[in-house]
Amino acid sequence: MNSIERKSVLSLAMLYATRMLGLFMVLPVFVLYGNDLHGATPALIGLAIGAYGLSQALLQIPFGALSDRYGRKPLLYIGLVIFCLGSVVAALSESIYGVIIGRFIQGAGAIAAVIMALLSDLTSVESRTKSMAFVGMSIGVSFTIALILGPLVAKLGGLQAIFWLTAALAAFALIWTKVSIPTPAVRTRHRDTRVFSDQILDVLKDKELLRLDFGILVLHLVLTAMFIAIPVSLVDSVGLSSEQHWWLYLLVLVGSFIAMIPLIIFGETKQKMKPIFCVAIILVLIGALAMSSFQTALSGFIVSLFVFFMGFNLLEASLPSLVSKISPAGSKGTAMGVYSTSQFFGAFCGGLLGGVVLSEYGVNGVYYFSAALLTVWFFVAATMKKPKHERTVTVFFKSDLDQNEIDDLGDALISIQGVEDAVVVSEGVAYLKVISTKFEEASLEPLKKQYPYQS
Repeated sequence: MNSIERKSVLSLAMLYATRMLGLFMVLPVFVLYGNDLHGATPALIGLAIGAYGLSQALLQIPFGALSDRYGRKPLLYIGLVIFCLGSVVAALSESIYGVIIGRFIQGAGAIAAVIMALLSDLTSVESRTKSMAFVGMSIGVSFTIALILGPLVAKLGGLQAIFWLTAALAAFALIWTKVSIPTPAVRTRHRDTRVFSDQILDVLKDKELLRLDFGILVLHLVLTAMFIAIPVSLVDSVGLSSEQHWWLYLLVLVGSFIAMIPLIIFGETKQKMKPIFCVAIILVLIGALAMSSFQTALSGFIVSLFVFFMGFNLLEASLPSLVSKISPAGSKGTAMGVYSTSQFFGAFCGGLLGGVVLSEYGVNGVYYFSAALLTVWFFVAATMKKPKHERTVTVFFKSDLDQNEIDDLGDALISIQGVEDAVVVSEGVAYLKVISTKFEEASLEPLKKQYPYQS
């Protein structure tokens, strides 16, 4: 990764993390402070928490498509302005309905797909996987900071303070986008980073990918629902005031993140990701059930949270990797788009259903409801195929291939040992899914000579 790529990745990671920080900060405090809003009920509070997920899910693909036509940075500006507007609407609202509208507007600035597309524009193919992993890591850091910062900011000025801070962060992100993020002079259209209707259908027909999409939907549904119950348990049952929640989240999140790293390393190096994946679901399930049993014991509740977040961090780290490995060659971007839409829709459902369950059955109802969903997910995940030790290789050939040459090149590539799948597009780019232990880069040299790349 060269210096320009490093600057681009750091700048985009900062932009993504800044935006998500504002969205995440309300999670640990909304259910505690939302009751002060006119018309608030547990169900409406849950809807307000999850409202951004619905607009995010609906608008990810349209924003990405518009950025292909009108440019990435103009859509970033539009999305950030919408996000800032939604934050101001929520900050000025004294009723739960106004906050719901503000949260929905916040989510309508759906720039996640645009950021990933711009990341692809500004990095080489060889650096792209590492770049996206770094951006993903920045989201995890943002989530951790938000759970710690949210209670501290709410102590000073309630929910309004959080929304005003979020608006300020959006304004900062606008300036940051202008001065720090490069504008690509040329955008190369690769299938690996663009969405096509036929690719969407292929992805939706893939049973293994659908299992993972269902998984991320359940995971974020459970996460959002749990944060409707956890703050209530900490205050009402454990006896920990809202001002003290930040140190508990800091202790649990940092500790669980460190604890899950050896399991990720073991799963990847020993090709045991499916067992690790299933163990992670069990950990989240155990954590949810244990919280219902240790609501009056601080130490027991902390251990329950630790187990829950250890499993959650494992799943957050492994799910995108599994999607990348399983997705067809040339359709990774489409698969990740559907995956992201499932994730945001899960957050919406979690807020809505979590609020309804809390109002009808209390905090234990939320814990048991979450555990039931996780149990279903475990059986869905247990029947998935063991992921092969695969990786994606991108190869450049001459850019003026005709249809006959594309067909011949595709046949030649798929016949190479270790190549599981091959997609060749007219721009002279070939996407290969290969088994690392069987594939050798040298086997591509004769074809590179036959169809030489023209720089």
